[in-house]
Amino acid sequence: MQKPTTKRIWRCVQYYLELCLAKSQGSDTVRNKRGGLKKFFLWCLDRNITLIDQIDLDLMDDYANYLNSYRKALDNDPLSPAQKRNLLTYVKTFVKYMHRKGLLAKNTLADIELPSKGHQIPKALYSVEEIEIILEQPLLFGIKGLRDRAILETFFATGIRRGELVKLNGDDIDFTGKMVRVHGKGKKERLVPISQRGCEWLAFYIGKIRPMFAFIGSGKALFLANNGKRYVPGKLSDMASQYVKIAGFDRTGACHLFRHNTATTMLDNGADLRHIQEMLGHASILTTQLYTHVSRKKLSEVYEATHPSAEGGSGLF
Repeated sequence: MQKPTTKRIWRCVQYYLELCLAKSQGSDTVRNKRGGLKKFFLWCLDRNITLIDQIDLDLMDDYANYLNSYRKALDNDPLSPAQKRNLLTYVKTFVKYMHRKGLLAKNTLADIELPSKGHQIPKALYSVEEIEIILEQPLLFGIKGLRDRAILETFFATGIRRGELVKLNGDDIDFTGKMVRVHGKGKKERLVPISQRGCEWLAFYIGKIRPMFAFIGSGKALFLANNGKRYVPGKLSDMASQYVKIAGFDRTGACHLFRHNTATTMLDNGADLRHIQEMLGHASILTTQLYTHVSRKKLSEVYEATHPSAEGGSGLF
């Protein structure tokens, strides 16, 4: 890739994103960085800031103030603490790489203070019964529906990320050992167990359904979109969201809801937190611990058994 001969912000952003792709960063990660840096770039344009060596701590203070007052167009809600931190981090990391590559004489944002992102409880929690209702919906849609059911069953049985599911190849499934080889973040692979029911749906899909979508360009990709090529994450989310809505639920996070259900249900049923960390592919157990806040069954049982208000009667009359 060619290093920019200009210090114009957007040309340098394009170069930085090429570097990210060259380092095999995930497509979702690079897409988010592009969106975040584009937001910053457009904000800079309104202030006649066009060059990377104009980015300094004073400018970032103004940008942070802008993000604090920003309201999302869709619902007029403010940005969450995590969203604001991410948007500032995108710029900080971008400037750091421009310094590393010799396009900046110094890293002007080395001392930037980032706001706390807080701890957000995972949303889109579904019970096992609700998941089963969602899984029934694809059966109404013929061949495509059978493929979609196999995809949703894989989500449900493994709790993997959508970006990991689209990378699956046919030879990543070990039907004998009931394991799936998952290509996770940062080129890290892990083995994840899959249920007998999940194996049966995959075997049915591979043997009967996949050949109806496949062509010479399909390669080893396990799950094929309508064009016979490997699914892209965004289309996978659209598909999953469709079945959530058909099932009568109005909650966000269609693909991730299966991951949330995996974590919370396993915790409810006594799984060790480190086993769940391994299964979900979390680098830090702190991420996995967020699910302890939504492990509702255990919390309710402990509350009923120990809280004085729950132990006694109603107290009426």
